[in-house]
Amino acid sequence: MPGTNLTRGEARERARLLTVDSYEIELDLRGAQEGGTYRSRTLVRFDAAEPAASFIDLVAPAVHEVTLNGRPLDPDEVFADSRIALSGLAEGRNELLVVADCAYTNTGEGLHRFVDPVDQQAYLYTQFEVPDARRVFASFEQPDLKATFQFTVRAPEGWTVISNSPTPEPDGDTWRFEPTPRISSYITALVVGPYHSVHSTWEGDGRTVPLGIYCRPSLAEHLDAEALFEVTRQGFDWFQEKFDYPYPFAKYDQLFVPEFNAGAMENAGAVTIRDQYVFRSKVTDAAYETRAETVLHELAHMWFGDLVTMEWWNDLWLNESFATYTSIACQAHAPGSRWPHAWTSFANQMKTWAYRQDQLPSTHPIMAEIRDLDDVLVNFDGITYAKGASVLKQLVAYVGMDEFFRGVQTYFKRHEWGNTRLSDLLTALEETSGRDLAAWSKAWLETAGINVLRPELATDAAGNLTSFAVRQEAPALPAGATGEPTLRPHRIAIGTYELQGGKLVRTDRIELDVDGELTEVPELTGRKRPAVVLLNDDDLSYAKVRLDPESLATVTQHLGDFTESLPRALCWASAWDMTRDGELAARDYLDLVLSGVTKESDIGVVQSLQRQVKLALDLYADPQWREKGLTRWSDATLEQLRAAAPGSDHQLAWARAFASTARTDAQLNVLAGLLDGTETIEGLSVDTELRWALLQRLAATGRAGDKEIAAELERDATSAGERHAALARAARPTEEAKAEAWASVVGSGASDAETGLPNAVQEAVIGGFLQTDQRELLAPYSEKYFEAVKDIWETRSHEMAQQIAVGLYPTLQVSQQTLDATDAWLERAQPGAALRRLVTESRAGVERALRAQRADAEAGATG
Repeated sequence: MPGTNLTRGEARERARLLTVDSYEIELDLRGAQEGGTYRSRTLVRFDAAEPAASFIDLVAPAVHEVTLNGRPLDPDEVFADSRIALSGLAEGRNELLVVADCAYTNTGEGLHRFVDPVDQQAYLYTQFEVPDARRVFASFEQPDLKATFQFTVRAPEGWTVISNSPTPEPDGDTWRFEPTPRISSYITALVVGPYHSVHSTWEGDGRTVPLGIYCRPSLAEHLDAEALFEVTRQGFDWFQEKFDYPYPFAKYDQLFVPEFNAGAMENAGAVTIRDQYVFRSKVTDAAYETRAETVLHELAHMWFGDLVTMEWWNDLWLNESFATYTSIACQAHAPGSRWPHAWTSFANQMKTWAYRQDQLPSTHPIMAEIRDLDDVLVNFDGITYAKGASVLKQLVAYVGMDEFFRGVQTYFKRHEWGNTRLSDLLTALEETSGRDLAAWSKAWLETAGINVLRPELATDAAGNLTSFAVRQEAPALPAGATGEPTLRPHRIAIGTYELQGGKLVRTDRIELDVDGELTEVPELTGRKRPAVVLLNDDDLSYAKVRLDPESLATVTQHLGDFTESLPRALCWASAWDMTRDGELAARDYLDLVLSGVTKESDIGVVQSLQRQVKLALDLYADPQWREKGLTRWSDATLEQLRAAAPGSDHQLAWARAFASTARTDAQLNVLAGLLDGTETIEGLSVDTELRWALLQRLAATGRAGDKEIAAELERDATSAGERHAALARAARPTEEAKAEAWASVVGSGASDAETGLPNAVQEAVIGGFLQTDQRELLAPYSEKYFEAVKDIWETRSHEMAQQIAVGLYPTLQVSQQTLDATDAWLERAQPGAALRRLVTESRAGVERALRAQRADAEAGATG
């Protein structure tokens, strides 16, 4: 639909012309239990700078009434392509009434409707970012046309309605909310249904803020509300201090909702969060840390994103990078935090995501050029979140944390309830830090790509350093990327480490600015050469780091022996990056992990290593050696499972790693025994989620089928159980199972419309369909993918189409044939920019895997 893709030029012209005052929105949701459509009535008041024409956005099956300044307009004439044309606007005040039928969705966009199989009740929630408020009410759908929003909702008796404003007492079946402050349309929200809730408060600065936590009643027994309130209050305390600006809204609700596409969404005062964060079974502390980061991330958005909002989506990074940085900083620095080593998790997970993204053909500057909504919809990526946060962390090191937050305080006070550009933030930071940030901004925010830092050193016969320098490289950008390689200024620390009592202990730390191709470090000359020299110690900058040969040899033998978690994480991340780049063979990476992971105390790092080893073996290992490597890994996971302390996080992590890779008959017998109770491991609780993990592997290897899946679903007759069962059925190693899974997602032909699967179930089916042990079985679907993907992209909603475009790409078919087929399709199909980006990113993954496989084969030939 042409009208759904708003361009920046159209948005700029509409913002020049219009100033929006208020929306009054009435929704009749009394038929939500049955689904279908609902009546939406929108009254919007706005000013026009001059007599002119414009448009308002609406995605709706039917429009019944359009009245502009008392003048009826014919919906058949003015409503097309998801826009309502507004001609004859009056200079000054205008009033528009739109009455339409809008549709419930099962895609996680607009007003999502879900029926819980436990109680058969419907549960609704909205998801509007980027452009989906228009699926629920007529709106000027762009972030810089802020307004107040007043919702009136009619809902079934006994239900609850939550929105951005405090929840009122209903008048019968009608809920009338007070108007919001001036906010953007994409952060408005409604959550409707018979939700369970727990309430508390935050007290601070002489103010009481009501707190609420909501979930479905079927999850209430698992809701650890007090733990969530504890993290939330910690965030309130820390952000209030650092931001020096009162929490901007009247209350703060967190709503755990079903089938949510993202982790969470920063709706003003009514944050929606995926309800997988209500843990039904035992999880490791790393899962709680991730959940806490999500909670803090969304809370930070109340100031950065909601109170002050970017003018256009090219500054999306201002929202996301800031929220990411401050959430990790809060975990690391807030008094009483459970996760003072949060920067370790950031280095090992978030930054590896950024490094991967920054080496794709779609790499882009942090401040990306966003031409239209299609661009931004695929731009919620590792650069926008993790690289941006990394750069902010370096900026804090560069200007000082106190100076940074004083600039942020100035920024909030100066631009409250308004819209901003990057220059507004930089101006405030320059004022408080006294530094000129223009060159820094140009180098870091307006260029793409990643730098490599390498130590260059020389020693004399006595082993003393005679010279030390940091060499900076700017590798060529990937083929297809725009821009030029850039050398950047880096604020880094250099750590020196010695072996003491079998442990690698930091003996010195030097912090300095690195700029240009070569930076001398005279402070290190004349000293005895350390056992390990680690560039970018403390992870202050964003760069790929390499070790000199002697340091690498020591780390290879003693990586698990660093006394602190962060240098271990940095070395693990460097090794993984070298593996992805083909500088370290997959088999050598496996050796490295097996030699050091048993000494790794950080459970988040352990779980990352487990995932990375499996990925390296599946995609980067020489196919002739792969099975040997996988068997060695599966043997190790079982050995570690049996050796782990009973009931520990490490035991659970190794149980899940074993469940994902078990392959021999003996190993699969262990899985089956754990599932039916004939095999036990002291301390290991085979609870609901672990049972599904065991069964899914048994299904993927042909050891379990429909009967066993149906029995487990009867045991866990919940929405999560339905998703797990869908994954297990799609994982079965038969042609019939693959055909059934493919048809349920794609349809029987490329021109089929929506299959009807909800977003979460579609995601599960795709996850089950792609089994790394089933390459030959999946090979025929490569051609089917290219036959179907363009039509799917053009006929499905964005979220559903993106799941398919990325998830069903033939990633496992690592061959030149796949690259050639992709290139031929790109030439033939001429896809739009968004779909082209997703497919070329997937193609780059296959190309990288081919290079890594060649490197691994060479290592095997010479080893």
